[in-house]
Amino acid sequence: MAKLIEATYGDALFELAVQESKVDALFDEARVVIQVFKDNEELGKLLNHPEVEKGEKEQFIKNVFSQFVSGDMTGLLITMVSKDRQKKIVETLEYFCNRVLEYKRIGIAYVSTASPLTEKQKNAVVSRLLETTDYKDFQMNYDVDESLIGGMVIRIGDRVVDSSIKHKINELAKNLLKIQL
Repeated sequence: MAKLIEATYGDALFELAVQESKVDALFDEARVVIQVFKDNEELGKLLNHPEVEKGEKEQFIKNVFSQFVSGDMTGLLITMVSKDRQKKIVETLEYFCNRVLEYKRIGIAYVSTASPLTEKQKNAVVSRLLETTDYKDFQMNYDVDESLIGGMVIRIGDRVVDSSIKHKINELAKNLLKIQL
């Protein structure tokens, strides 16, 4: 059921964004609202506090966010609060952002390597990913994991390509254990 909340509200916002040609604007607003919630834990505590009346929470959302985001985004936030879904605001907006990225065919790639990549190597990775996927662009996230020894691990959604030496050693070890003497 938890996934249903994010999908329901996130899909509704996405459909509105596409219908009204506001995809980029609402995407930017969603990212700002997500950051506001992540930076201000007190905001979440206030919205989830059982002694604060629902009407006060809705008015608070309207007062705080209507100055900075569109009526569509403020309306979504107020609706979620009025339906007691405020705990899922960040997840809903992240779901929406992922839908927008899919719509624009922008992939999110996580690349782990044993040592930092140079700009030339990073560009080569992006070029190769663009050649081998249906995406038009990528949001790249690079990470250094020295335990990989060498090679890299690339994750895009639920797909993982592990060409690290650590992985190859583990595979070799498993194969050696299968050999019967």
